[in-house]
Amino acid sequence: MAQRFKFTLSREDSRIFQFVNFFTSLFPLTAQGSITLLITASALSVFGYGSLDLVVFAITICALAIVLFCLFCSIITGIIIQRRIQKILTDTSSNLSSINIEAGYPNETGFSLPSLGFFPLVKLSWEIETPDETKTQLRWERDGTIVEEIIPARRFLTHSITRVFSVSDVLGFSHYNWRQTQSITAKALPKVDAANRIPLLRSLTAEDGIPNPSGNPEGDRMEIRPYAPGDSVRDIMWKVYARNRQLNVRLPEKSVFHSKRTVAYLLSSEYDEAAAAAARVAIESHAFGEDWAFAADGTETPCTNVESALNAVAKSRSLGKPYNYGLDNFLRLAVGQSKAHCIVFAATEPAPWNEALKNSIARFPGQFSLVLATDGFRDEAKSIWWQRLLWRETEPDRLQKSSGSMQELRHRLIDLGQLLESAVIIDRRSGQSFDKNLRRI
Repeated sequence: MAQRFKFTLSREDSRIFQFVNFFTSLFPLTAQGSITLLITASALSVFGYGSLDLVVFAITICALAIVLFCLFCSIITGIIIQRRIQKILTDTSSNLSSINIEAGYPNETGFSLPSLGFFPLVKLSWEIETPDETKTQLRWERDGTIVEEIIPARRFLTHSITRVFSVSDVLGFSHYNWRQTQSITAKALPKVDAANRIPLLRSLTAEDGIPNPSGNPEGDRMEIRPYAPGDSVRDIMWKVYARNRQLNVRLPEKSVFHSKRTVAYLLSSEYDEAAAAAARVAIESHAFGEDWAFAADGTETPCTNVESALNAVAKSRSLGKPYNYGLDNFLRLAVGQSKAHCIVFAATEPAPWNEALKNSIARFPGQFSLVLATDGFRDEAKSIWWQRLLWRETEPDRLQKSSGSMQELRHRLIDLGQLLESAVIIDRRSGQSFDKNLRRI
């Protein structure tokens, strides 16, 4: 069955609608109030005064009085409540230094309003405008207190919260809207979902350490074992053979060790929430080892502790203009020209930084690993013609847009696979991990 998609607007269209909504909010009458006022005034002019119909005259005068009464109630009550809310927000900012929440779950922000029962015929509501994609829920306590809860859809890090308040009458004829900005630091971390573990991310480099038969021969001849067909005669320990008549050979040690220095970077894109969640899991689970550095797009300096790294993850989603590609600058600050293992977190969908990442891998020494995260893979099944006639297809939702198909992902891995030491694909919704051949780990 064809999917039912929602119609979405482009960024330019949304700005136009925001501009229209801004001026519409300044007009105190709602659409219902404007229509009522227009019909009432027309009936009063045509029938009340024109035909001298006393019944219509009385009804229209009462309707006009009700609309005007509701209008004055909304405006006067809104001005009083606006001043009170300004004082409450100031006190909340002074008592609460920051707000730490998690995306995808209801979170209290510490902002609440006392009961407004003594204001007649009006109702108060509000929603958070900035940061965007944040759903606002109002919970009423038994004493009448209104407690604010928010459910952010995506991560963010901001130093101010903008709310849009609205006081309207119970009949819906008028409203009084205003915006208020609260100066407070708010951080929302990405939702982990089922991706609560991540594969080992530290690299293996050919040095002394853990024996590995598949490693390249390096170092001194430290390994001694019995002679086997195919061994070189030059490696036989003839002096030992002369004493005990046993053929042993001495071979170079083949070993690897975990790199002590690991750096990681999060690349931002439009649908990078799953990649940010994977980076968060890696940071909180200490998957980078002891000596590590982390940064993301929008972070100027490398982070070397958990708190600053999580702040970088939250900040990597820009609330304004998109961040520039910053991996090269991070590698110059954190690594320089020395060798290190760099782990890059990114989304699975194609992004503008694809070619820049290739240039970074070719330019800097050391090894690179890629961690791609997704919220499931898109179904490539096509709908039948009669299904397309019955259901209007528009753009899919955010989760499906962020998840490419298996075929698209396989092409990306082939394109980057030769430049990388390893690649891991993590499905945030199921918690499964795959290697670069899309085999489950």
